[in-house]
Amino acid sequence: ITMDVIEEAITRVIAGPEKKSRVISEKDKRLTAYHEAGHAVVSKYLPNSYAVHEISIIPRGMAGGYTLHLPDEDTTYTSRSKLKDEMVGLLGGRVAEALILKEISTGAKNDIDRTSSIAKKMVIQYGMSEKLGPISFGKEQGEVFLGRDIGHSRDFSEEVASMIDKEIRSLVDEAYKRAETILSENEDKLHEVAKALLEKEKLTAEEFNAIMDGKGLKEISADIIKEETPKEENTLNEDFNPGEVKLQVEEANIEDIKKEEI
Repeated sequence: ITMDVIEEAITRVIAGPEKKSRVISEKDKRLTAYHEAGHAVVSKYLPNSYAVHEISIIPRGMAGGYTLHLPDEDTTYTSRSKLKDEMVGLLGGRVAEALILKEISTGAKNDIDRTSSIAKKMVIQYGMSEKLGPISFGKEQGEVFLGRDIGHSRDFSEEVASMIDKEIRSLVDEAYKRAETILSENEDKLHEVAKALLEKEKLTAEEFNAIMDGKGLKEISADIIKEETPKEENTLNEDFNPGEVKLQVEEANIEDIKKEEI
């Protein structure tokens, strides 16, 4: 079992099986490439984001592509700044679509759902709103109906409800603007990553980081080949002395000359 097989198994569990047989139009391919490149490039500049492990525009499960992040350590708690950075990373795909393609698509639905959920929990469950303070709003219901993640009974006024809505929107708007700033300042890298995805369909962490460092695909491929090429073993004796070989050759030549003279 090789490492490639193990990594494919992990990705299959997380994102589902590859659907290479699905016919994708060039327009949708380009959209997916910029969408995933947006996620990856934005996350590169977020201090609390997990490192990019793999980016792909090959459909898996219900997704047209994916950007896979893997944690480098186990954590028990999540900080406010990490949750805010997570929202920025999630909105990177939508921002890339709007910035480069001048159009937005339904491809960001899951990202928006997750962003909204994080912002809502920060305000009403985690007490992370600066204006509302460390207060939990809404009591959890004992029974949750099928199709609902969690049930809450409302125990606050219309005024507070309005403040909650504003705080949730403020967090999402802030995340969107941060993603917009990052991609606007690094548009060249966004283009390079998207271009590489359109050419290769899948990028490893090493390839992505190399592109972000300013290397082209040809240069990256050359580096990979160089690293994978086994070094030739030195079969010469450790006591090898080039001078002795030269001396032996010269002596042999002298002997040949003497024989010819005889």
